[in-house]
Amino acid sequence: MNAAAAPNTALERYYQFHSRIYDATRWSFLFGREEILRRVARVASPRRILEVGCGTGRNLAGLRKRFKEARITGVDLSDQMLAIAAQKVRDDQITLLRRAYSAPVHTGRKGFDLVLFSYALSMFNPGWEQAIDAAWNDLDEGGLIAVVDFSHSRFSWFRRWMGVNHVRMEGHLWPYLGRRFMPLLDERFSAYGGVWSYGIFIGRKQA
Repeated sequence: MNAAAAPNTALERYYQFHSRIYDATRWSFLFGREEILRRVARVASPRRILEVGCGTGRNLAGLRKRFKEARITGVDLSDQMLAIAAQKVRDDQITLLRRAYSAPVHTGRKGFDLVLFSYALSMFNPGWEQAIDAAWNDLDEGGLIAVVDFSHSRFSWFRRWMGVNHVRMEGHLWPYLGRRFMPLLDERFSAYGGVWSYGIFIGRKQA
């Protein structure tokens, strides 16, 4: 695993505890994670993939299953989450980086064919616009961005509770994504009878 220095933040401290229970608990409300991988596989066969906020490596394993020849990079800010991911995805074609995603990752001539954000952008406060811009710069022309994330809730008490957990739920991600990328899929889905909604977005980079 490659590591890059990153500042200690409230979000990092949050995951010092939650990394231990993440996989056991998040299945109950992080909906759409399998669906977005299925949707991407219908429209593309990426060979160079970046997941931002890769966490414990759950999606990295799913990406490897679907795209067997791809070189995959996972980026996360949490040492604890990356340590779990390193145990889960022992694969010399998967690289893990510890860093904030405020600038592009790729440094050579070739960028990525796919950048995936799975329940990450809603926690980048501030910084979500900067991360989307970094993804645009990380993608080759014609490459795809894929986002599954919390969208909004009509209940103020729920939005406040999610804010305690570092999640912003104001539907703010989707308009900006739609301006930066040509939308191939842009949908919202209801969770728990409408307590909140989550969204799936797949867009293509165009000049």
